[in-house]
Amino acid sequence: HGPGFDVWVGGGLSTNPKLGVRLGTWVSLDEVPDVYEGVISIFRDYGYRRLRNRARLKFLVADWGAEKFRQVLEDEYLKRKLTDGPAPAEPAGRWRDHVGVHRQNDGNFYVGFAPRVGRVDGPTLTKIAELAEAHGSGRVRTTAEQKMIVLDVVESQVESLVAALEALDLRVTPSPFRRGTMACTGIEFCKLAIVETKGRGSALIDELERRLPDFDEPLTININGCPNACARIQVADIGLKGQLVLDDEGNRVEGYQVHLGGALGLEAGFGRKVRGLKVTSAELPDYVERVLTRYRAEREDGERFATWAARASEEALS
Repeated sequence: HGPGFDVWVGGGLSTNPKLGVRLGTWVSLDEVPDVYEGVISIFRDYGYRRLRNRARLKFLVADWGAEKFRQVLEDEYLKRKLTDGPAPAEPAGRWRDHVGVHRQNDGNFYVGFAPRVGRVDGPTLTKIAELAEAHGSGRVRTTAEQKMIVLDVVESQVESLVAALEALDLRVTPSPFRRGTMACTGIEFCKLAIVETKGRGSALIDELERRLPDFDEPLTININGCPNACARIQVADIGLKGQLVLDDEGNRVEGYQVHLGGALGLEAGFGRKVRGLKVTSAELPDYVERVLTRYRAEREDGERFATWAARASEEALS
């Protein structure tokens, strides 16, 4: 049928997480606006918008199921049947992000880089803009993984741009820990947060790079300051939900509930919670180092962290 999209609806995280479900249909580029309008119109007309705790499409989809949702979409809103389509093929590559140097379809290159847990100050943003204008077309993009991309770089300018970004501590070839760690705003700027996130994540990256310098497996560590999951803790390899916990002396201190082995994509699933597994902020580097060391010792050839975490003993994850 040419280029198009597989349609998924009803995903959402926060305190009641649900994975999106496939409608089993393929839509062409021209059909996207109609299908988009139809889906949000179903939420407008049938969604639980008067119920504050259920005013999300995910609750309607969970009650209806994919088959009924597609039928209502076709019969009441599109007035036509959608094309049946298979699930997309699994993507190639170990990392599913935009970090590094990659060729664009037009022959130019884009350069993706990793700030520390998504934090970039104003002066640094200005320097990034100047680099994008000097080396490319001035186009810059942000990603859903708290990374940034400079677009439209000619091949002769790539090396210069990479060197300039690295000089600003914006890594084009980051460690797995810099590449895969993200954090929400945290207590510094968010009234809902309970704990610090950005500073904690940055310090964790430094510690893990020092302690595990040869670790080279894809890994995501998502840090959230409260249960609302802006940093998507349930679908990270290691998800950390901020809360106050008791230390060894019985004091209430900043800490995290741990979720292990979550993932997005075609093997999506929510992270596993081990009963009573919480770590204080001070213990966090020790805990992550311990779990990753067990993973490397017990994994099978080519086994992802999420797959290992699903089968590992509670003792190995504690």
